[in-house]
Amino acid sequence: QVQLVESGGGLVQAGGSLRLSCAASRRIFLKNAMGWYRQAPGKQRELVAVVESGGSTNYADSVKGRFTISRDNAQTTSYLQMSSLKPEDTAVYYCNVKLTTTGYEYWGQGTQVTVSS
Repeated sequence: QVQLVESGGGLVQAGGSLRLSCAASRRIFLKNAMGWYRQAPGKQRELVAVVESGGSTNYADSVKGRFTISRDNAQTTSYLQMSSLKPEDTAVYYCNVKLTTTGYEYWGQGTQVTVSS
């Protein structure tokens, strides 16, 4: 079993920045896809950014050029650096790991990000 714990959310003004962290209970990011998702009230959960098992990254069009996903060398913590935040970025942000071997997915509990105009 793996636990994922997000942190770093909060209230920020439009144009500001936040860095989210996702701490894993063991080294699970290695060779598995690791992503950040978000869910705004009344909307479906959507992919924000992902680091694929091979190391390539992909971003939602809405955050390209503003958000950066990364993971530490120890493979236990991932980050989502968010800049030039907009009110439409307001959502609960979730960390996700999808195992390459089985497709099983782990989720964190989420962290709230609120961007005021």
